[in-house]
Amino acid sequence: MVLNSTRFGLVDYVEQDVMTFADGLVGFPDFTQFVVICPKEGSQFRWLQSVEDSNLAFLTTVPFQYVADYSPVISSKTAKGLGLTEDNQPLVFVTVSIPRGRPEDMTLNLAGPIIVNPVTRWGRQVILENDSYSIRHRAFSESIVASVAVAA
Repeated sequence: MVLNSTRFGLVDYVEQDVMTFADGLVGFPDFTQFVVICPKEGSQFRWLQSVEDSNLAFLTTVPFQYVADYSPVISSKTAKGLGLTEDNQPLVFVTVSIPRGRPEDMTLNLAGPIIVNPVTRWGRQVILENDSYSIRHRAFSESIVASVAVAA
């Protein structure tokens, strides 16, 4: 199959590449099928591209690269609904926002992780009840940004 994405042009994919989100993603309940696109080899970022709308794509990453102690608690109802078990652990992604021209101000949505069963490719974006996670968690601390600026 071929998707004509406005961001990536023609994207070849097979049915097994499609991730299904029965409830869509937060704010986008009508879009339930996505493919993962990695436009740059070795990049820590992936795009979650809608199969249903060529204009809709979300920049994502694995949060543990930025927040080592990130431990979202997934309800047993959600885990059961996705078919997750001790032997079938989920893939966890978070959406990323990078202000134009200011990559040092990149933020992660830790309060709304995207949980995917890697076997069935069914997923769900969950809203965590833990107030310690923000929808705009700074990926880089002020001290790291300052030391990079000094080095440049």
